[in-house]
This record gives sequence, structure tokens and C-alpha cells, in this order.
Amino acid sequence: MQRQKIPSLSGLVILALVVALAAGCGGSNKKSSSTTTTATTVTTSTTAVAGKVAAEVPAATKSKGTVIVAADAHYAPDEFIRSNGKTVEGMDPDLAKALAGVMGLKVKIVNVSLSSIIPGLSSGKYDVGMSSITDTKEREKAVDFVTYFKVGTSFYVKTTGGLVIQNGLADLCGHSVAVGRGTTEERDATAQSAKCKAAGKSGVKVFVYPDQNAAILGVSHGRGQVGMADSPVAAYLVVMSKGQFKLTGTPYNVAPYGIAVPKGNGMAKPVLDALKVLMSNGSYKSILSRWYVLSGAIKNPRINGAIS
Repeated sequence: MQRQKIPSLSGLVILALVVALAAGCGGSNKKSSSTTTTATTVTTSTTAVAGKVAAEVPAATKSKGTVIVAADAHYAPDEFIRSNGKTVEGMDPDLAKALAGVMGLKVKIVNVSLSSIIPGLSSGKYDVGMSSITDTKEREKAVDFVTYFKVGTSFYVKTTGGLVIQNGLADLCGHSVAVGRGTTEERDATAQSAKCKAAGKSGVKVFVYPDQNAAILGVSHGRGQVGMADSPVAAYLVVMSKGQFKLTGTPYNVAPYGIAVPKGNGMAKPVLDALKVLMSNGSYKSILSRWYVLSGAIKNPRINGAIS
């Protein structure tokens, strides 16, 4: 994925601010050591191995010793590139490291586009996808998921002159929205545009950007009156923007995030059981707290738990 460049200080200074401050939020209490290359993080976790869970790992994966975890690292605080330009940081990378540690595996985190993750899992290029991926019934046709977090979709606007959202997606009729490519938000905004037109109203002009960073820039520059993002991401952006952005309306369509693995390859069960270990020993809540997203914690993870 090509990272969006900031053209000038009059552009979206917040982009650098979010990355820099987000890195500071989770940078201290590390439980692992990392060797990094550009947009790739190789990690050995010191999380205690759970023998029963490790025994569930399929032989093919166990023989490799390292699982390749794909993440589209532009979605702070869930996953993003730290200010050093190399290290993939965030809630998902930390959880991936901890899960791998329980299973007795190492982790290689690679930064790729969101739209390439599920095809990459299906082709065997990646072993795990952890990138704020909503578990949907449609996606379950291609991969298996282990649910680990709950999230809705939020709207954010510039603090001055931003569009006011009172009735959710219906308020987008006749307006423009900025979304990341391949996201649930892109799907929802596009579907809403069709609904608007069917009701005799003006459609939604949907600006689709390569990633969330570019979508933020779009809203900042007026190429999208409102931005859409998963609720923890939008809330984190607003806090880190120092007054440049605000939330509007209320989150809608609360749904589970899922850890994606190739369909039927046997990894879903050990990932589920490893997650239960992290929940029972407090590591799960500790990681979520580190990234200020504890409100999305769940208690009963499931394999293929999509609600829509």
C-alpha cells in the first residue's frame, strides 16, 4: 500500500499527529522483541505457551513456526505504521503477537491493502488477517473468522462547518462522504446512495480513497463533507486531532471484528482457544486498554459469528 503524502503544513497536519501520538500511547509496556523492515514486523512473543492450545495448531502451520499476519496498517489505533516508518503497531498487532505466543508460534506482520487480505488468505499467501475486518456472512464464504471485538460505524466532520448527522445514513442524501476502499463504510455509503435515488432524493457522492489516512485528508480538504470509520478509529482520530474534527450522530450497525484464517485449514479452533486464554489471564483487556478501546471488548468469542 502506498502511504499518503502530506503536501504541506496547510494540509492535514493531524495525520502525522495521529501516528506520532498513537505510537506514544502503546510504546512502553512491550512484552515482545521485534526486528523490523519497512512495513513488516517480525516478532517473537514472550506470552506463555499453552500446551493444549499449541497442540491444536495444524501440523503444516506448526512446521513453519511463523505465521504471516496481514494488516492494512493505516487504521490507528487498531493498526498503523509507527512514526519510524517501519514498525506495525496497534491493538491488532499486539493481539496477534499474544495469540501466537499462546500457540507457540512467531509472527510476521505485513502491511498490505485491505482488499488483498481475504484473497491472500485464500491463496495461501497469508496465514492470518487481523485488520479491523468486520465478520460478515458474505466474507465467511471465503474465510473463517474468530470474533474478538465489537464495533459500530461513526461519522466525523470538520469542527467548523461540518455536516450534522441526526438520522444516520439517511442524512447523507445529497451530500458527499469520504471512505476507505474495500471497507464496510464504502459498501454502506454506496448502498445508501441507491436508496436516496429510489426515494426521489439526490444520491450520495462517495469519494473512495486508498486508505483511511487519505480519507481523512479528503474530509480536511472538503473532498467529502463527512468521513466514516469504525467507531474506535473515529473516536481516536477526534481525540488526537486537537479540535480539528468532531463526531456527529451516533454509531450504527454494531458488529463483530473477526480474525480471518483460510477456510477450513484448522486454524480457527486454536486461534479461538488462544483468545480465550488471553481473556482468562487478563492479557486481552490489558491490550485493549493500552490502545484506549476497552469499550469494544467481548466476553464470548465465536467461530464465524457474523450477524449480517
